[in-house]
Amino acid sequence: MTDIRIEEDRPLNQALLRGWRRRCPACGEGRILQGYLKVRPACPACGEELHHHRADDGPAYLTILVVGHVLAPVMLLAWELWRPQPMVMAASLSALTVGLALWLLPRIKGALIGIQWSRRMHGFGGDGSPVADA
Repeated sequence: MTDIRIEEDRPLNQALLRGWRRRCPACGEGRILQGYLKVRPACPACGEELHHHRADDGPAYLTILVVGHVLAPVMLLAWELWRPQPMVMAASLSALTVGLALWLLPRIKGALIGIQWSRRMHGFGGDGSPVADA
């Protein structure tokens, strides 16, 4: 039987917050994204390799989930309080939806990379080998 330990030298909350701020989960200084969503191969400040992250479609799914759960009550509340014209409501909520999604997407991607780094997933283990699924 294999002894599985999670080392606490990489605190999850700190890595998650640093990733949300789009900073390196290791040092908190360097920016992990170049451009809007492209992840840098390595941190410009500390050199931590970031190229082996596996965020893939996760940030998009989580962004859709969050935006939907935030704006559904807003839509209901706006309709009940003000009864706007359907085109006014559609236009304003569409702009709000796009704006919120564009703001959240890179932050959620950074947070997912921070989680992966903290849990030593997908090559962030430090020894060059990916952590196997238990």
